[in-house]
Amino acid sequence: MMMVPTGHPFTRLAFEQWRLWNEASIVVWLCMFRLMQGGPLAEREAKRMVIEKVWANATLGWAIWPEMFAAKPAEKVAKRVTSHYRKRVSANRRRLTR
Repeated sequence: MMMVPTGHPFTRLAFEQWRLWNEASIVVWLCMFRLMQGGPLAEREAKRMVIEKVWANATLGWAIWPEMFAAKPAEKVAKRVTSHYRKRVSANRRRLTR
């Protein structure tokens, strides 16, 4: 288990964003490996990638709606955005490593 740094809120946010970036790079590698194999599985993965990216971006507005209109600090909005994408990236990593 990784320790989350304590201290300034932006330090924690930067750490969470680094974790998102790190996990996303693993997912990209796993997706590319699956696409290089070709066949029906690769075709399904390519379609799924496009649909998931469009859906994640389309639903982001609804995910940050409460923070945007409640005059929340930028840190809270950034934290919600990071969390929104992290859920999807983690699900893809689990799916691709089965």
